Amino acid sequence: MNHQDRSYKDKKVISIGTVSELTGLTLRQIRYYEERKLIAPYRNERGTRKYSFSDIETLMDIADKREDGVQTTEILKEMRLKERKRESEADVRKKMLQGQLNAQFRFGRGRN
Repeated sequence: MNHQDRSYKDKKVISIGTVSELTGLTLRQIRYYEERKLIAPYRNERGTRKYSFSDIETLMDIADKREDGVQTTEILKEMRLKERKRESEADVRKKMLQGQLNAQFRFGRGRN
């Protein structure tokens, strides 16, 4: 199962016009945030952008921060830091699960 199949929130099916209507951002602003690597829409073979509900939430968060005067470079740093933290936490969970499985199999073999 790939990332796109996990949740409806992650499916990139929403057009840029609809994103603009939902967020109140202009098309220019949305494209600018893409240029700054703050958002990464899917592009089909004709280059049409498609966004997810998660992308919309991200854009709204970006817009709020920009209203508060936060620069896009700072937003990007924060986003990257959060992503590294999520990846690190996922890695720790994976290692813990692997350790539990290893311990269970070692324990189970010793009892038979």
